Amino acid sequence: MLALMMDRPLTLPSILEHAALYHGDREVVTRTVEGPIHRYGYRDALSRAKRMAKALLALGVKPGDRVATLAWSTHRHFELYFAVTGIGAVLHTINPRLHDDQIVWVARHAEDSVLFFDITFSEQVAQLAPRIGSVRTLVAMTDRAHAPADALVYEDLIASETDDFEWPKVDERQASGLCYTSGTTGNPKGVLYGHRSTVLHALALALPDAFDLSARDVVMPCAQMYHANAWCTPYAAPLVGAKLVLPGRALDGASIAQLIAEEGVTFLLGVPTIWVGVADHLDQTGQSLTSVRTIAIGGSAPTAALISRIENRLGGKVRQIWGMTETSPLGVINTPLPTHAGEGEEARLQRKLKQGRGLWGVELRIVGEDGGLLPRDGKSPGALQVRGPWVSSAYFKQEGAAAFTDDGWFDTGDIATLDPEGYLRLTDRAKDVIKSGGEWISTLDLEDAVCSHPAVAMAAAVGVPHPKWDERPLLLVTLRPGQTVDPEVLKAHVAERVAKWWTPDEVRIVDSLPIGPTGKVLKRELRDALATQAPASSPP
Repeated sequence: MLALMMDRPLTLPSILEHAALYHGDREVVTRTVEGPIHRYGYRDALSRAKRMAKALLALGVKPGDRVATLAWSTHRHFELYFAVTGIGAVLHTINPRLHDDQIVWVARHAEDSVLFFDITFSEQVAQLAPRIGSVRTLVAMTDRAHAPADALVYEDLIASETDDFEWPKVDERQASGLCYTSGTTGNPKGVLYGHRSTVLHALALALPDAFDLSARDVVMPCAQMYHANAWCTPYAAPLVGAKLVLPGRALDGASIAQLIAEEGVTFLLGVPTIWVGVADHLDQTGQSLTSVRTIAIGGSAPTAALISRIENRLGGKVRQIWGMTETSPLGVINTPLPTHAGEGEEARLQRKLKQGRGLWGVELRIVGEDGGLLPRDGKSPGALQVRGPWVSSAYFKQEGAAAFTDDGWFDTGDIATLDPEGYLRLTDRAKDVIKSGGEWISTLDLEDAVCSHPAVAMAAAVGVPHPKWDERPLLLVTLRPGQTVDPEVLKAHVAERVAKWWTPDEVRIVDSLPIGPTGKVLKRELRDALATQAPASSPP
């Protein structure tokens, strides 16, 4: 027997329609690429999104066509999130931090027909466009005064249309967005999001034990809109009527701190390197922030020292998350349970080092090397696999990829444990794990140990070849401004905090660590460039 309930499709334009109707004056604030701060309400955003939808149809964009963006987090990009998807086309957000050859590769692979770009990329687009045969139309995301030659102008397209537009009927399972992984090994892989999966994901994000968002919040995603839909916050914020603050291209500590203070931001999210910059700026200026309630950190695991520093300097509470492009991206989030009330500071920090607990919609399992299911005891590391309604089931135009199991799970490439309370704790990426003498050494634990020293800013542990033990850990660290420390002191500091045989044979101080397109340390590059020789000594 079927239920007698209305069957209304879960589509993305319905989110902005709701925001315009019930939160029409709630602001979307942007630090524009051109310079000034731009602000308007959700009602205005809907009007402009509808005008752009009509303009896209006039340009010949059809359902299923891929429309690309090479753009920062701005109000125009926000409008395209709804205008493109609302007519049944697919928004392909290209990461501008990719190498030029990779940008060309993903655009050709996606068969993009239209490319919208911010004017900071004008020269790059002029050079790359001839290499992308499928792109027939270029649109500069600016006004006529700032537009380059040989491209249509976004504001002209908006001005040429009216907002008397009805969204066409779109199947909720139709594709809405395309985002490629950063491609640190091999070519990037395309993840194809859908209307239904994205709406469900946005709803899950807003739950109290997730991002806990409401109309009383001011949300500023410092994960850019080209990176897994800015962790879906451009959809979750209007869904609940939260004010949305978009930082544009400026993600330095001073610019972020200024927006937080001026706009009263309550919720922040981004990778750890962003918050290091903000904390450094606050240290240097003595500025205090009073509005921040929550800082969600993902992309790479923060250390205990960084968590403490962020909470002390920014004033909010850190909620670590784990996810991937393939999980839209939220997989788990570190929210305390009622039983954690009254826990001591050290216990709280140790719990916060875990990536988080599962939430409805994402199932988790840990699989051993023999393919068997491992216990949730917090001590048995294995391959992390996930499934759920906003988890990818295949890569775009790449059926049969090894990451997808025959029984319907996605193999994340992470090594992790699950504990009895359901907390996920990553120990490594499978490609980064250090195996010494047949046993695994957690690079995350080594990095956390050395970063607890007050002189250390960032760290990366990599495995280097060893004739007896296969691999031994090498710790590469950068220091905080104005700090000096002997590497042997750091080595002793680590030795006090990890298993004796985990102690790295060498700690090496470097000027900087290579950071990839999504804010992660590029350990493969470190292994190639810095770890070509094994340390001379053997483990104790």
